[in-house]
Amino acid sequence: MTCLRWSKSPRDTGLDVRSSTHEAPEDDRFVRNAGLLWDSRSARTRRVYNRQLARCCVRILLLSDIHANLEALEACLAAAPSFDLAVNLGDIVGYGASPNEVTSRCRDLGKVFVRGNHDKAATGLLDLDDFNPMAAAAAIWTRDELTSENLEWLRALPQGPVSVEGFPEVQLVHGSPIDEDGYVVSLGDALAPLITLTVPLTFFGHTHLQGGFFASASAADGFRPEYRSIGQAESVALQLKSDTRYLINPGSVGQPRDGDWRAAFALFDTEAQTVHFHRAPYNLKDAQDRINAANLPSRLATRLAAGR
Repeated sequence: MTCLRWSKSPRDTGLDVRSSTHEAPEDDRFVRNAGLLWDSRSARTRRVYNRQLARCCVRILLLSDIHANLEALEACLAAAPSFDLAVNLGDIVGYGASPNEVTSRCRDLGKVFVRGNHDKAATGLLDLDDFNPMAAAAAIWTRDELTSENLEWLRALPQGPVSVEGFPEVQLVHGSPIDEDGYVVSLGDALAPLITLTVPLTFFGHTHLQGGFFASASAADGFRPEYRSIGQAESVALQLKSDTRYLINPGSVGQPRDGDWRAAFALFDTEAQTVHFHRAPYNLKDAQDRINAANLPSRLATRLAAGR
């Protein structure tokens, strides 16, 4: 069954972003990202429809890089709009002090997962030589802390790309579609997969940076959601365009590194062809206290407040 839904866009350039402290209103202004600026009250609109991505309406909750931060995960779930499916882009554990609680919560929450490099490190699948001392210490602590059941479950997580049943136009990875541990930070990093991909929409994590990249026949660029505060629950809506390929990062739930301490996640509406980026404040002190009580490196606690 195919669900047709038309959507408005200011121009067919591949990107349409709206910001809101709740849900983005229809008449809100478009914000500037990656050198592009649109205003819904003045720009000439036209109807576009991405036939490549059309399916029956499913709202997919996108979680990534939770890093054993239980307080951040619970805040995201409390702030998330209703959803039909939850997917996880990896790094369930590492850095944080609640690996068993977070792993168990994730297992109950969904069935679609991709393994991350910290999941591999904590379960002995990845050599720690490439980890900095702080990350390596957290991986060793996590390995000793995990129950045998959770450790084996994490070890069995699949390597990306992973598809979403019923949506062959969507794929999930942790790092890059080309290298599961590769970092996609710049447009230069993104161009090779964007050019070579046959799948128009890829969700990825690993960088802890909310936003992403797009490429169409006429343009390619990066984008980041822009928020109005640093302390409230907020969302920014991205309208997907036809004939455009995307690499989209929902951000890190448990250890953001974009200068915003709030937990990050996203929601993809398959019918409206909209990705809603979200930020949610959480009990930062409790998360920090857990890390300090576990005698993990103190920097893992202090960095949470800075979002770095």
